[in-house]
Amino acid sequence: MQRSKIDVWVGLFVLLGGAAILFLALQSANLLSLNFQPTYRLDAKFSDVGGLKPKAAVRSAGVLVGRVEAISFDDKVFQARVTMAMDSRFAFPKDSSLKILTSGLLGEQYLGLEAGADENNLVVGDTISSTQSAVVLENLIGQFLYNSASSGNGSQAGKDKK
Repeated sequence: MQRSKIDVWVGLFVLLGGAAILFLALQSANLLSLNFQPTYRLDAKFSDVGGLKPKAAVRSAGVLVGRVEAISFDDKVFQARVTMAMDSRFAFPKDSSLKILTSGLLGEQYLGLEAGADENNLVVGDTISSTQSAVVLENLIGQFLYNSASSGNGSQAGKDKK
């Protein structure tokens, strides 16, 4: 009888440890967010969202102020629509702007919110119109290679004529 009591306690301890590891893994991968603060929804339109994903952070001055709730495609204006759940504790002016930023050189992408100077604040359902799309690394490399190839051909052509 004593042996089975110990086995039950060890089993419960192992289950608790497994649940704690699962919770930490989901929390660190941004797949689980336990936020019980009231939120309000805002929209923004981008021409390119790059690798932005739902549940990505919305940060202002480095502080987490919300999360990306959904990303969809608006086929009327052919742009991506990003819906954000903003923490109700934070109010931002109507002329605020959004940028898609990357944490580190190749890290995950998040939204950077820069506060404007308008006296009126954003309210539920507003759309932020001043946005800057993601910088796609592949496009930058392609532009660099194209520019270096075209400038290399021009200097080579000048040498051949002499």
